Amino acid sequence: MTEINFVKTYSPLTSDEIVAKEKSNMDEKRFKHCIGVSETSRKLAELNNYDPDKAALAGFIHDYAKQVSPARFIEVIKEQHFDPDLLNYNRAIWHGIVGSYFIEKELKITDPEILTAIKRHTTADVEMTTLDKIVFVADFIEPGRDFPGVEEARKVAKKKLEDKKEAKKEDKSKQIEKKETIEPEESETSNKIKEEKVNSILKKAKEKGQ
Repeated sequence: MTEINFVKTYSPLTSDEIVAKEKSNMDEKRFKHCIGVSETSRKLAELNNYDPDKAALAGFIHDYAKQVSPARFIEVIKEQHFDPDLLNYNRAIWHGIVGSYFIEKELKITDPEILTAIKRHTTADVEMTTLDKIVFVADFIEPGRDFPGVEEARKVAKKKLEDKKEAKKEDKSKQIEKKETIEPEESETSNKIKEEKVNSILKKAKEKGQ
């Protein structure tokens, strides 16, 4: 397996400690996915003049809370005063927005930019930073993904992400209006949301490169 090492962890924990905590928090398949997102985030950062090590770390921890129990998520949403509307959803959405709480509490990472990228990687937002977009796109095109169109998405992503003002939030509004209950591990709804957002980002990038 690829050796994982982060020069700066944005935490009192060492790189090895963060890797160990992450590995113990999920199954092997999810862990491999996180490694793939980390490596892809690093490459996208290099293409977009962003700190590759910071992007790799954010990509690595993006699904840290993906397999936290639903009961624990509900408890945290209530105790930490998250938007109660979140209770209409489940882990497919929670692991991003509420997952940042677990990352801050258990991995001791408090960097606002990293935490925001984690929050936005499931639903995106109207305004997205370079790191937000790097993690969002990396999650969609990492080497373990296999779906129609992924190769084209990868080719476009290699060119350059679009400027920071592009991201529109239609998909999130649509999802909130529907208030659909989403399956925790394999969600057609959340996958569709991500596909629409990534396609929007990559389309703008392609147009900019022409």
